[in-house]
Amino acid sequence: MSRDMAGLEEYERYLEDDEDQLDNIPRFQPTFKSPHEATHYQFINSERDLTLPLQKHKNVQPLYESPDDEISLRKYLGASVNLISLITENLLCHPFMVLRRQCQVHHNSKKYHIVPLTLVPVIVHLHQRQGVTTLWKGIGSVLLVRGLTLAVEDVVSKFTPWPKEVNSKTTLKQFGQHLLLKCISLATIVPFYSASLVETVQSDIASEKPGIFDVFREGASRLVSWSVPQKGRMLPIWALVGPSISLGISKYICQLFVRGISTRIMCRRVTFFEEKRGARTRDFTAQSQVIEVYSTMISLMTTEIIFYPFETILHRIQLQGTRTIIDNLDSGYSVVPILTSYEGVVDCYRQTIATEGVSGLYKGFGAMLLQFAAHVAVIRLGKWIITQISEIMSNKPPPKVAEYYNLDAKNSGGSASMSRSISGISSLSEELS
Repeated sequence: MSRDMAGLEEYERYLEDDEDQLDNIPRFQPTFKSPHEATHYQFINSERDLTLPLQKHKNVQPLYESPDDEISLRKYLGASVNLISLITENLLCHPFMVLRRQCQVHHNSKKYHIVPLTLVPVIVHLHQRQGVTTLWKGIGSVLLVRGLTLAVEDVVSKFTPWPKEVNSKTTLKQFGQHLLLKCISLATIVPFYSASLVETVQSDIASEKPGIFDVFREGASRLVSWSVPQKGRMLPIWALVGPSISLGISKYICQLFVRGISTRIMCRRVTFFEEKRGARTRDFTAQSQVIEVYSTMISLMTTEIIFYPFETILHRIQLQGTRTIIDNLDSGYSVVPILTSYEGVVDCYRQTIATEGVSGLYKGFGAMLLQFAAHVAVIRLGKWIITQISEIMSNKPPPKVAEYYNLDAKNSGGSASMSRSISGISSLSEELS
């Protein structure tokens, strides 16, 4: 301890001697031909006079009593990104899901809308003819079905030892029980999902607008007629349960797998850049939340792209026999009825390949691309806004000021030391002025 104190005292004497030497430097004495020419020059007493005057910025003053307060704020900001992603996935992307499902079930359409550009004039025509709300139909039933799914999983997990969620510590037996819980949940909501599908694709101008809880009434009526079709060529529920469970479980497992891989890759990239920079962040929670948002989005995109043809077949057999009239997305001006006679999943696949080709399984793929583009854009915009709020509430200087004075927060040991540096420059400038 005595050696350290002696070293600090010696360093302080060195700085004082250095400042004295700077003050004793002979001043530059120029000669001027006229007094008017001398007014254009300012004399320099020492190198310290070269510092430009910098007023204290209100954002420079520290607003946190401790570093833990800043970390706590960033945790809330990370949670805000999660909330924005959840709202985008469930609400803002609904119009694109409506377009996508209408394209999937229209087996006689001439335009497949595999690329997003072909959907732009159709969207304009739908808005001109039916109004802005035409692409928001069925949103209430979709949210109710998702809430019903969570409720069924919660009830089953309470009456059984099956876990509702899995993590890295979950055993193989627990994972199997978790998948069994998912199967029961998917089988329970099949009739209600089919009723919700009808509400999202039917035309507003050719059908009556459903009530808020009509999805439960229609789903219950289909559930009662478990083995016998309710009307026409409608397939019984037992014929829909198997394909629905198979598709749902396959998408869920694929999403877990892709999310785990993408999370590990992003964590390793972050660790690599931190080691390359020579500093480790203390705010692990906020960083992990952002990584979770992006990994979830990547897994969702990958899963939807892989299983898109299977979803097309499932939607067609679920809609069969419901006598639904949808908007004709070839033009956006007329309506068409959906009249099919599939005997099951295999027959639907064969007829689709025979009459529409392989590309018929990807009808409406452009709407899904628009959905992902909007999802990414909203998340990036939300993250930018949250970052700006974080910078305003923190003690960081404006970017132009930091760049002009070469104040890099990454190399200055944190925002507190950077604030002290700027405060020192400001006070020195005030003394010289």
